Amino acid sequence: MTNWQAHALLPLTVLVASPAYATEYLTVAQAQKAIFPDAERFVAAPLQLTAQQKAAIEDTSGVKQRWDRQEVWRAEKGGRLLGWFIVDDVVGKHEFIHYAVGLLPEGKVRGVEVLIFRETYGDEIRRADWRKTLVGKTLADPFKLDKDVPNISGATLSCRNVMNGVKRLLVLQQVALQEGK
Repeated sequence: MTNWQAHALLPLTVLVASPAYATEYLTVAQAQKAIFPDAERFVAAPLQLTAQQKAAIEDTSGVKQRWDRQEVWRAEKGGRLLGWFIVDDVVGKHEFIHYAVGLLPEGKVRGVEVLIFRETYGDEIRRADWRKTLVGKTLADPFKLDKDVPNISGATLSCRNVMNGVKRLLVLQQVALQEGK
């Protein structure tokens, strides 16, 4: 094999040696039922955020609102709003964590579910005991890692970024999802 042939194969070797890692834990429908088990239906209500709404979300939460569009559903029972079901992505260490949050109309976290985790480390955030620490949170809470939300050794970035994402979604609810807005 000539020297140029060996160099030409190097990128192929790296490509083959780099495993694609993604685990789908729940579908959107499964997460909806896990967070809002009493809901009779979920009505798609995707948001198209304005530049002003994005700026308000970022200013209030201190977290960047990456996308103009946010996937949202109304969880309903008997025509009454039980809450909002929102699908979101945050960066773990290198890859996106695809997760869902249920928010009650009064601005309180109902539940958090991890849908797809693509990192090789940090999936401990899927543990029910960690996700439960976010339940009941409102914008009045500090959202501080190792204060009101525990850190998991080896999953610090996943913990921090999902925690910050939940805070951002609470602000998104306040800015764009309040009834009458």
